[in-house]
Amino acid sequence: MTASTPSTADRPARPRVQALVALQLLEVLKAQDAPPEVLEDENPTHTMPRRLGLSNVVDRQIRQYKEDARRRVRLPDAEVRDLFRLVLRRPDSEDVFLELGRVLADAKDARPWRRRLPRGLAYAMARRRVAKRLKALFGRRVGGFGRGSFSVEGRSLPFIEADPGGDACHLVSGLCERILSAESGSLAKVRHTLCQARRDDLCRWEGEIEGGEAQAAGNPDPVEG
Repeated sequence: MTASTPSTADRPARPRVQALVALQLLEVLKAQDAPPEVLEDENPTHTMPRRLGLSNVVDRQIRQYKEDARRRVRLPDAEVRDLFRLVLRRPDSEDVFLELGRVLADAKDARPWRRRLPRGLAYAMARRRVAKRLKALFGRRVGGFGRGSFSVEGRSLPFIEADPGGDACHLVSGLCERILSAESGSLAKVRHTLCQARRDDLCRWEGEIEGGEAQAAGNPDPVEG
């Protein structure tokens, strides 16, 4: 007798998501929950134990994900979805995912612009960089580009699978906004105009360079990718 070959559906999905995504999510959560002022002798994990980002569990997990990120470990989708759903219980989840996207934009190679690029070229460079960054983070192509200067579109994206409400989609908003600002050297705005969570056929993010100096684009926080 020959052993039966397991079907594709029975095989465990290979890990595809960079551990950096989980690490930065918990780091953003920790920063979000940190009190604005801490007394010199105060331990906020004891005095404010109800804040998830300050818990010992999150602190331990951050240390583990730091090691995983250093070793370039990939995580299974299910593990990342569980982390997303943990954040989605919070009333500020939209803000957390927006900031996560900005941090994950990986703008460490951005430089102060000595000149302004033509907008058409800035949009083209931003589109290329967004596609490359999302694929690197999630281990697959995430969406594509629609008509217009800067329009990201996709169906059944990992964010929707984790969050039927659509708050996690703001990860893409933050990432696109940071990259578009970095490539143009100007302020940029990204709007999440369509969302499958709102019963639209697809998710769409539309970006626009608004002009003015982009303070965050020229000197962003470095992210190890």
